[in-house]
Amino acid sequence: MMAGSGEAMTPREALARCEALCACSEQSSGDISTKLRKWGVCDSDADEILRRLVDDGFVDNARYAHAYVRDKFRFAGWGRVKIAYNLRLKQVGNSAINEALLAEIDEDEYAAKAEGLLRSKYREVKSRHPMQARAALMRFAAQRGFESNVAMAAINKIMGGAGDYDF
Repeated sequence: MMAGSGEAMTPREALARCEALCACSEQSSGDISTKLRKWGVCDSDADEILRRLVDDGFVDNARYAHAYVRDKFRFAGWGRVKIAYNLRLKQVGNSAINEALLAEIDEDEYAAKAEGLLRSKYREVKSRHPMQARAALMRFAAQRGFESNVAMAAINKIMGGAGDYDF
């Protein structure tokens, strides 16, 4: 029986479904574990399925981290903090996260992305009082996952220097 029909999926069905899923897109071990639980696969079978997927190269958290970092930085405009946080939620280890962040994000491109996003946001900021505008931009940068030093450098560039409102 398939999941959703009230009965748990058999380990064989779950493995086949996971292999098909992994063949279409990168999946983290955390993603697969969540799906297996949702499908009603018992913990011991889920552990075995995950082990086989890793051994057969269907699941590779380091490879997943690289793809995730690339996509979230380039297409979603996320900063390192938000990317790393979300990868940890997906049970990707810190070493894989750090390696992917270093390999996939160029420092100059990162600073330019932060500046571009903040410049766009600055046009929408209602208050033109410098301190309030800076605070709004810092909040926005934090929500996007950019480090405060990167955000501050971009804000200073956009608003014309640190002035009296440097945080």
